[in-house]
Amino acid sequence: MKKYIYSFTVLFLLNSQAFSQQSAADQLLLKDFRPVSIYVIPVTIPEKARFPVIDMHSHSYPKSEADIAAWVKMMDQMGITKTIILSGRTGAKFDSLVEVYGKYPGRFELWCGFDYTGLDKPGFGPAALGELERCYHKGARGVGELSDKGAGERNSRPVQGYGLHMDDARMKPLLQKCAELRMPINIHVADPYWMYLPIDSTNDGLMNADDWKVILKPGMLDHGQLLQSLENAVRENPKTIFIACHFANCEYDLSKAGRLLDLYSNLYLDIAARYAETATIPRYMAKFYDKYQDRLLYGTDNTPDESMYRITFRILETLDEHFYETELFGYHWTMNGFGLNDTILKKLYMSNAQKIERYEAER
Repeated sequence: MKKYIYSFTVLFLLNSQAFSQQSAADQLLLKDFRPVSIYVIPVTIPEKARFPVIDMHSHSYPKSEADIAAWVKMMDQMGITKTIILSGRTGAKFDSLVEVYGKYPGRFELWCGFDYTGLDKPGFGPAALGELERCYHKGARGVGELSDKGAGERNSRPVQGYGLHMDDARMKPLLQKCAELRMPINIHVADPYWMYLPIDSTNDGLMNADDWKVILKPGMLDHGQLLQSLENAVRENPKTIFIACHFANCEYDLSKAGRLLDLYSNLYLDIAARYAETATIPRYMAKFYDKYQDRLLYGTDNTPDESMYRITFRILETLDEHFYETELFGYHWTMNGFGLNDTILKKLYMSNAQKIERYEAER
């Protein structure tokens, strides 16, 4: 009898231990998953960019003039010579930004938005053109970041352009005026493709896909339709420079973005805020950067701090493998460096942006 009791006790303890081990994993929530690599492999954290940089995609993150001064100091440490502030603003708000950032000549360049006041009323257009030209004379050198995630342009202030897509006939005079004034347009169309997929176990971008889920409502354009609206605008306005930010949100299938670059010489892509999405496929990305090295622009689109800049340099410059940056990027997959050569880096960091600057100066 004691033998059976002993056997039962051992079996119970073994089963309990197995259950305990299994339930620990079962109870772990994805939002709490913070993997740490155990690989003993090279780790390279660049202190600053290998070559001087123009950041073509940032925003007015500072809350005070002291914050702006600190940002300039950080830019010096990181090798950032100039930052483009995509304000999307018009009127008094834009003027106030000119006043504070104008204290640092050559370090910041301000881009404005479009003023859609009266969009839903007959006669819309002349006032918007007048405000665009006023912003130009006030110091704006480009327009953006415009943004259409399906319902129409939503980033300009004080009035948003809901229902207005890039290829809308009402946009044509504004796009033509941008060509006349030599003002490039930074445009965000759609969102990463994971945000359009079901939020289930097959979605490998699940955490961010859930946070940024795109819910298509009646009348909204889907991912493909938004890309088509961009292409229509680029094709019909060949004298206007367009910058489709975030790889035109085609990082899941860059052949789509590559096709547009092949067809339209007035189109550029910025790489801002898509480092994590592309660092999972380093060999493919290295080839893409090589093929389109004359049409890609460095950008960040994140609150400026040293670690943020350095992770972008690490991905672009090094051949580091299997590293995480969960807190900044939100994904739970590993990243890898592209190891871009010096020729590509110089174009990406500076000379492609200088081509845009020369376009701006040609007026």
